[in-house]
Amino acid sequence: MAISETYAKWRYRLVPDHVVGELLSKNWIDNAIPVFILALLLIVFGTVIDNFFTFGTFSTMLRQMGELTFVVLGMTLVILAGGIDLSVGSVFALANFLTLFLLNYLQVPVMVGILLVLLVGALCGLINGVLVGYLKLRAFLTTLATLIIISAIVEILTFRYARDVVMYTPDSKLWDLLAAGTVLGIPFNFVLVLVVAVAMHIYLTRMRKGWHITAVGGSRRSAYNAGINVRGTVCLTYVISGIFASFAGVLYAARLNSAGSETGAGLEVTVLTAAVLGGNSLGGGRGSVAKALLGTFIVVLLTSSLLRLQMPSGYNSLLLGGALLVAVATDVRWLKNRHKLLSRVYVSPTYFAPTAAASTDPGSGSPYEINDRLAEAEAIGLDQVDGAEDLAFDRQDNIYTGSRHGDIVRFFAPDYTRSEIFAHIGGQPLGLHFDGDGALYACISGMGLYKVTPDREVIRLADETNRSRLSIIDDSRMRFADDMDFAPDGSVYFSEATIRYDVTDWATDSMEGRGNGRVLRYDPKTGVTRTVLPKRMFPNGICMTGDGESLFFAETWAGRINRYWFAGPRKGTVQPVITDLPGYPDNIRRSSDGNFWVAMLGMRTPALDLAMRMPDFRRRMTQRVAFEEWIYPNINTGGVVKYDVNGRILESLWDRSGEKHPMITSMREHKGYLYLGGVFNNRLGRLKLPNADPNFNDRALYFGNWS
Repeated sequence: MAISETYAKWRYRLVPDHVVGELLSKNWIDNAIPVFILALLLIVFGTVIDNFFTFGTFSTMLRQMGELTFVVLGMTLVILAGGIDLSVGSVFALANFLTLFLLNYLQVPVMVGILLVLLVGALCGLINGVLVGYLKLRAFLTTLATLIIISAIVEILTFRYARDVVMYTPDSKLWDLLAAGTVLGIPFNFVLVLVVAVAMHIYLTRMRKGWHITAVGGSRRSAYNAGINVRGTVCLTYVISGIFASFAGVLYAARLNSAGSETGAGLEVTVLTAAVLGGNSLGGGRGSVAKALLGTFIVVLLTSSLLRLQMPSGYNSLLLGGALLVAVATDVRWLKNRHKLLSRVYVSPTYFAPTAAASTDPGSGSPYEINDRLAEAEAIGLDQVDGAEDLAFDRQDNIYTGSRHGDIVRFFAPDYTRSEIFAHIGGQPLGLHFDGDGALYACISGMGLYKVTPDREVIRLADETNRSRLSIIDDSRMRFADDMDFAPDGSVYFSEATIRYDVTDWATDSMEGRGNGRVLRYDPKTGVTRTVLPKRMFPNGICMTGDGESLFFAETWAGRINRYWFAGPRKGTVQPVITDLPGYPDNIRRSSDGNFWVAMLGMRTPALDLAMRMPDFRRRMTQRVAFEEWIYPNINTGGVVKYDVNGRILESLWDRSGEKHPMITSMREHKGYLYLGGVFNNRLGRLKLPNADPNFNDRALYFGNWS
């Protein structure tokens, strides 16, 4: 091994390059910069301010947050929908004045007064919502105009009633609670914030209307095409923003009991800074409640600490303006370049040295010698199927296969000219097997392990497993369930080809050469799924050996077949059985003579085998060569290989021309015929096998007299 290759081997073994791509792909990475800023501010102010880390300090900040956060949450909703609300400061000031006017001057009951103020805030938001949402006026200019108008109204009212509204204070426990109450030492208004924040988080992430807001902010045209009421959704966000801003004004009135023309002045800048500084995107469609809370805490921490340092008043505005400028610039540049950077680093090739492929040359004497035996296979369902990756037979010899449209299609015996959609599951059905009760088990890419009863009821069995410890990838959810088989105890062993990519990007996994896949076990007694074999190179082809203790599974990109013992004295061990396959192995099935069939979805080439030893070359390849040129040129010769339990090759069948079955991902022997499936083929295939058992049905190997 050359020095450069030795270096590449250890460098990529010791340095997990894929971690960078995984980190950049996480939604929470947007919070990295604001969290860093928060930590930096805590360190700086904790150093320069005496007794900074005290309960009193943070209690005061939380009380200030209680008022400001309500306004920030309303602004966040508007921003999520792709808008902006500059009128929040004036609505806040109006609510403050109206609260004092109703409770102090008119002396209405506290609860009635608060409800009336909230209605006025909702009305202000409704005006903005109608103008922006329904009349499609510019949000910036529209809310700027309403800011000026409402501010003028507040100034007029304040000039007339400024002294009258502060001459009386309501005698109410509720009012006192809003003003200075605490719950376990925490300011009551901040407790209200937490309750509303949790409710808003649930609304945005778990409810349809909340999803609509994010969808509208992401793309209004797409949201409209999807049937979402775009105008109504935009209007709703402004109404909620008005309510939240008015409630913040109520809290402010309770705390200070004062009204002045400067109330709420510049609040829109503070609120906008908090929303954007937390990581909410001004472009809409990207943000969260947590980001709003984070940004608000940073702003309150900054402003209150500057006051304690007795900095001149202009410094607050200067720093807030600078923070807003930095936040906007970061948002624009990060949003623009994050995906560009992610596209360059997410695909992370590593070093892999494949075993030399056995020869397929005619006349070489190799058991893999190329031939054209599959040219005799007849087509079934030509142009009636799309993505028939696997197939299975019921007791009446009907064929079941999947399609990329999420359907399971049934072809009726004996001639298989008639077909119907047996069940619609979704995703893309891949590996299929019938159990002893006639239920069809299916591995569904993007969804997990499912079962379809004879009555066509679709039942989800497993869509998550235990998360790997110390893994940067959240691999608890299943992305690419591929193939399965039944163990003697009734449990189901199935493969997940890769945890990094879905079925549309399966070829990308071939460029990495790392163990992104795993083998899992589903226990029907407990309904629990657990990972039993992690870090495998695109595993599939799960097939029991017949000894009740082990199974075969293929590792496609490694070009090998392994044997795994799940019971007996060798439990937990894995043994490579065939390591020099000339193609990429896929599904494995039992044969009538006690041996095993394995499908070849494509042929290995010396060039790609050499490239597997050069991670940097493959990285450049993924960036400069079209996606369809990576692995697809190798998918040009479909093949099937038979081997015995010890890995000895018995025979091979090829489609040399690549015309009838250019890609074979599965096969199943049934009553004297070998049936073929291919995830990219528009047909199934059937080949007469000489000397095969005309009564063989592989289900009988598992469930006795199954016919």
